[in-house]
Amino acid sequence: MADISAKLVKELREKTGAGMMDCKKALKENDGDMEKAVEWLRQKGITSAAKKEGRVAAEGLVHSYIHTGGRVGVLVEVNCETDFVARREEFKALAQDIAMQIAACPNVEYVRTDDIPSDIVAKEKQIEMGRDDLSKKPDNIREKIVQGRIDKRLKELALLDQPFIKDQSITVEELVKQHVAKIGENIQVRRFARFILGEGIEKEESNFAEEVAAQAGKGKSA
Repeated sequence: MADISAKLVKELREKTGAGMMDCKKALKENDGDMEKAVEWLRQKGITSAAKKEGRVAAEGLVHSYIHTGGRVGVLVEVNCETDFVARREEFKALAQDIAMQIAACPNVEYVRTDDIPSDIVAKEKQIEMGRDDLSKKPDNIREKIVQGRIDKRLKELALLDQPFIKDQSITVEELVKQHVAKIGENIQVRRFARFILGEGIEKEESNFAEEVAAQAGKGKSA
């Protein structure tokens, strides 16, 4: 695989308007070939999506999804630029896919890694820095390993970084960008809530042996 320099990534970014990470991925996927990387970004709908990211998306819909059996429910707000697009079947299908993704990923708590509070990031770093397998590593090496582990952990918490459940080759973020290119408007996942039946309720746990003995006692006294 070709060595992807920061200069090459910057050049592709300036040419397409796509994000730094998307440009780096495009170059890696195409062995550093600039023209092929541009085509790759266009096929993914990322170039046109990048141009629309700054536009206000205040319309959209709040979509609900109840998983089979009624034990898990999701509410998600997905925004677009116009009410016309919000009524389109493609947009509604996207909201449904995102809601199903949230239901299928119980560890996901935030839309994007930037939404994760700094105190949680600091706590994750403290946990990783204290792990036994790093105790004998030099400080600079340990710092790099810890940062890699933290980045991985934060992505596990972020919805947009998850592999799409219907197509593991793309992330939820890439799915959204594809729809931006297809529909022609900025689309943003704003927030979501997940409801799990019985979550947070302290359930009374009975001792089976005591229960059997109590029933036996009732039988004798009858």
